[in-house]
Amino acid sequence: MELTPAERLDLMKFVCSFVWTDLKVTQEERDLVMRTCGQLGLSAEETAQVEGWLEVPPPADEVDPFRIPREHRELFLKMAEAVVQADGKVVPAESESLRLFRDLLAVD
Repeated sequence: MELTPAERLDLMKFVCSFVWTDLKVTQEERDLVMRTCGQLGLSAEETAQVEGWLEVPPPADEVDPFRIPREHRELFLKMAEAVVQADGKVVPAESESLRLFRDLLAVD
């Protein structure tokens, strides 16, 4: 599946929002996010923007699950699940956020 530059940034914005669910960014989460930036081929400017979201969470009004195209929803959910599990600990707030995200996206 090919994502446009805007869709790649939206994906990373959602991923970073899930990093912040437990209110801390671990090195494992940071490493996964940065590897994903490389895999997606983000530019230096885009990567810097993602790094900013690892310092300060993206604004909540910019991570609206209803704006995710239907064909990308499964990818967004898989990436959210991966980043939540990256540090080896899934706290209740992360589990609940994933459940809600899955329900909103209507992904089984």
